[in-house]
Amino acid sequence: MTDAADITALLRGVIDPELGSNIVELGMVRDVVVGDNGRVVVTIALTTAGCPLRAQIQRDIRQRLESHPGITSVKVDYTEMTQEQKSAAMAKARWNAKEKAPDTEIPAATRVVAIASGKGGVGKSAVTVNLAAALAARGFTVGVLDADIWGFSVPRMLGVDGRLQGSPDSGNGEKKIAPHEKRVGEGLLKIVSMGFLVDAEESALMWRGLMLNRAVQHFLEDVRWGDMDYLLIDMPPGTGDVQMGLARMLPRAEMIIVTTPAVSAQKVAVRAADMARKSYLRVAGVIENMSAFTCTHGDSYALFGEGGGQALADDIGAPLLGQVPLEAMVAAGSDAGTPVALAEGPAAEAFRALAEVIVSEAVPPVEMAGCTARILEAAEAALGPIPTP
Repeated sequence: MTDAADITALLRGVIDPELGSNIVELGMVRDVVVGDNGRVVVTIALTTAGCPLRAQIQRDIRQRLESHPGITSVKVDYTEMTQEQKSAAMAKARWNAKEKAPDTEIPAATRVVAIASGKGGVGKSAVTVNLAAALAARGFTVGVLDADIWGFSVPRMLGVDGRLQGSPDSGNGEKKIAPHEKRVGEGLLKIVSMGFLVDAEESALMWRGLMLNRAVQHFLEDVRWGDMDYLLIDMPPGTGDVQMGLARMLPRAEMIIVTTPAVSAQKVAVRAADMARKSYLRVAGVIENMSAFTCTHGDSYALFGEGGGQALADDIGAPLLGQVPLEAMVAAGSDAGTPVALAEGPAAEAFRALAEVIVSEAVPPVEMAGCTARILEAAEAALGPIPTP
């Protein structure tokens, strides 16, 4: 049975986008009540009752909690901080921003989505790059982190090569790495992969778990990502060191699980969802890849079986976000560095529909509303000494 401690741990993944810290650390979570029927009531203290970010925070809380097993409903109540409590929250935010080195270079307002699978061979990387391209085509700035350190493939799939270079000095003497960038319509892709650091694409990386996890940490901490709407992370298959390390470094990350229609793939993919929830990550949904193949005569063939995506979604209590048909253009586009999501055809339409579902329902972008009371108070406090919380 989920208890208040579990709920509080899940809420550490909800970030106040303006203050840059999670709502638990800022003292905004005042009470958590879990009923016997799985009904959860959370009381949140806002710096001001009319804060425009209230709806954003409520949406993030509901999305993170409602996907957790054992929770049947979520109610969010509000109260307003006293001046003393508000000062303490602002002091904590200033302390994090000024005195404590950031854990990662990922901005607080970036929605982090890990694309995962239970095993290899389900087209997870192709789904990642095509979703990234489809989101960028809508005008978003999208980071793509190739965390499949052994099996890196993102550079070829996006048609980007060359070594990673240093970014311009920000003025504080820190040396950072600049991601590769690729313009897609009105949007932008920012790409980082081990493929940009090896001498040849065929090079084998014979690394153990600790080094793999350190590589991902390096990409999160030492790359100057800059402003992004989304960061899509192409995860290695399974439930190993990289997955556990990511949950520790980016507790606000949300996971989308890719499976094929085959029952065998669906059963293995359940483990990825189980790992996410044990790490207090939200499972945003399921994508069924390599769905039915339709020939030129219009006949449809379920070459990899049927129902695996919906069965997985039902099993883990997450929505089925969409199905991508089996189409030769997906593989051809990946080999040529031209994502099929930017072309025409059934698969392209499926990826664009998935992007729409992600933006509108599953993982909507943060809408920076500009809470005047917070901004004025933060500006005034920044002019004076920084107190220790």
